[in-house]
Amino acid sequence: MTAPLVAAATASPTPTATATAVVVKHAEPVAGAEGIKNVVSARSDTIGNIVDTLDKLAVQVGSSRISLWDLTVIVAVLALVISVAWAASRLSSRVLARATRLDMTQRLLTEKMVSLFIWTVAILVGIDVLGIDLTALTVFSGAFGLAIGFGLQKTFGNLIAGIILLMDKSIKPGDVIAIADQSGQYTFGQIRRIGIRAVSLTTRDQKEYLIPNENLMINQVENWSYSSKNVRIQVPVVVPYASDIELAEKLMLEAAGAVKRVLKAPPPTVWLDSFAENGVAFVIHVWITDPEEGTGNVRSDVLKGLWRLMRENGIKVPFPQRDLNLRDTETMRELIAALRSDEGKTS
Repeated sequence: MTAPLVAAATASPTPTATATAVVVKHAEPVAGAEGIKNVVSARSDTIGNIVDTLDKLAVQVGSSRISLWDLTVIVAVLALVISVAWAASRLSSRVLARATRLDMTQRLLTEKMVSLFIWTVAILVGIDVLGIDLTALTVFSGAFGLAIGFGLQKTFGNLIAGIILLMDKSIKPGDVIAIADQSGQYTFGQIRRIGIRAVSLTTRDQKEYLIPNENLMINQVENWSYSSKNVRIQVPVVVPYASDIELAEKLMLEAAGAVKRVLKAPPPTVWLDSFAENGVAFVIHVWITDPEEGTGNVRSDVLKGLWRLMRENGIKVPFPQRDLNLRDTETMRELIAALRSDEGKTS
């Protein structure tokens, strides 16, 4: 007997088409705005509707979508970050002002470094909170980099120059330096503050010069109080040739020593400078330790005291004198004769 043949039919799988849904999702340059939107919408339906309305008002920039809600969040976060950073900078300035172990230069340098650190952290925190996609700002960051390289290089140069000036203490607040104004005449003033961009210099006539920090780095600066605040002032004096020179020198020293701002050590000195046209020229050298109070007033006090002493001791102040010599010529005789005849007629 033959076993029945059982044919087993195996169904082979037939290929089936699989449909893949492609979802086009726009890039969100401000991802943090979406998270804030979800949180606000969950709290209140009314506010959520307002947020949805603002979010629908959007523009498409390439593959990025920027809505009015994104701009609102950016402005709010920027205002919050700037306020917090400004308050932190002010607080750090007050704390450093109480630091008695730091001198003025060290305090100012520390204050600027702390302020720079605070603003850097604030910017990074703001970017992180907003969730900004920096790849979407590639073009903008490139343009910003070019702006820094070309348009803002002086600003950054002045910033670095100000920090260097504070670090090496070559110029610091309170120093007295000499500068040349626009007409080329030199004047001196006291440094009030060193800012991010410029140094504030106040002269004796209360004119305030704002000198870029970079100029003080690359140009020659005459600092009267770099290592010492002692400044020597020269007071020129001329006495007649007929005067007693020893007595005149004694009176000059007495007049210089009587001025309150003149230092006793080093003491005033008198030098015979030259034999001038109208008398003997002397120079009185005096030293002061407060040049920020001015130098012209010291010269004035010395000269006024010397004027009084010279009058008391019979020494006159010389004045220009001219001798006129007339040659005896025929023309001169005729002129004299004409003058005499005219004088006789009038008399």
